[in-house]
Amino acid sequence: MVAWSLAAGWAEQRALRLLQQQGWQLLSRNWRCRWGELDLVLAKPQRLLVVEVKGRASAGPDGCGVGALRRPKRRRLQRSFLCWLVDHPGHADARVELVAALVCLPPRRQPVRWISLSDWG
Repeated sequence: MVAWSLAAGWAEQRALRLLQQQGWQLLSRNWRCRWGELDLVLAKPQRLLVVEVKGRASAGPDGCGVGALRRPKRRRLQRSFLCWLVDHPGHADARVELVAALVCLPPRRQPVRWISLSDWG
C-alpha cells in the first residue's frame, strides 16, 4: 500500500508541475466526497481543469491506465466534481474540462499522455 501511495503521489506531482508550468493554479488536490476523489482541480481565468492521474510502471493490460477510465469511473468523476462545485460555488460559471494524465513511473522517462474525458459518454 505504501509503495502504491508513493507512486500515485509522484505521478500526481509530475502532472501538477507540468500544468503549473503552463500557468494553471492548484485549487484542490485529492479532494474527496461520497462519490469519489478528484486528484487535481486547477484554474485559469474562467476555466477549470479536473485531472484524473493514473501512474503505471508499465503499459500492462490496461494501457497505462486507460482501462481505468471507463464510463462508471467518468460518472463518478462527474458526480464528485458536482459536489466540489457545491463547496466552491465561486467557480460555477467557469468552463470545465476533464482530462486524464497517464504518467509512466520511473525508471521509464516517457512524456505524460493527456486524454480529454470531457466528451466521453
